[in-house]
Amino acid sequence: MTAHALPAARWWFATFLFGVAVLLFGASLSGIFPASGHAVEPGYGSPVLAFEFARSQDDLVAIFGADTDPLQVSRLATMRSGNERDYTYMLLYAGFLACGLVALSRELGQRRLLAVVGLPILAALCDAHENWLLFDIQTAFTAGDYSPSMASLPYPVAAKFLLLALTNVAIGAAMARIGRWSMLAGTLVVVATVPTVMAVTAPESFGWTLLAAIGSGWIVLLGTAMIGTWRALVRKRPLADAGTTARQPPAPPITAAPPRRMFGRRKG
Repeated sequence: MTAHALPAARWWFATFLFGVAVLLFGASLSGIFPASGHAVEPGYGSPVLAFEFARSQDDLVAIFGADTDPLQVSRLATMRSGNERDYTYMLLYAGFLACGLVALSRELGQRRLLAVVGLPILAALCDAHENWLLFDIQTAFTAGDYSPSMASLPYPVAAKFLLLALTNVAIGAAMARIGRWSMLAGTLVVVATVPTVMAVTAPESFGWTLLAAIGSGWIVLLGTAMIGTWRALVRKRPLADAGTTARQPPAPPITAAPPRRMFGRRKG
């Protein structure tokens, strides 16, 4: 099969590589951020999410602790270290999701799907702006001051998560069109994004759902990219063929042969 018959092969391979990098780097990054806060509400799920949704000085004290807390310095240091490395993570997940959307567009032959490739890129830009605000807020908190950046923080945070949710919706909807085998996976990706709105509006209660709401779609996309890469390299077939079966033409009906007409007398 020629390369023209596998238009998404290279993009699936790129998606797979980016996805593995996101998985490995994300696992290492989670070990850098502080594992626990001073008095973080359980609904946030992790101190880094609580920091992203912080709205007051009391929220910061609940995350990092008061000046008399012996763990405050280490929490501040690990949070800054994690946010510094987070810029690399932004590049990785933006590349992963963008390549996945391009691969789905080429697999399905739908150029209009390319219009949503900018969603994960915009999400990464919002994430970068969010981190810039977090650095300013943390610096002011360390000095015992209030940062005006806290008033602007909710906007890039909400935009980031909503853009990532919309990206997953586009990915899930596209996957559902590949074939019957992927319709269920695509539907689950779309349904999993529903808690994102609740998490953004009430993070102290539903912030923990963001990991599943966004991450489940990424896992499904990584699995799809692995299958698409394997089919292109080994089977030399596009991913879309996996959801259909070739129809065999119906066999012609079997009819009895007409009786041969015998002429003359039968020899006895």
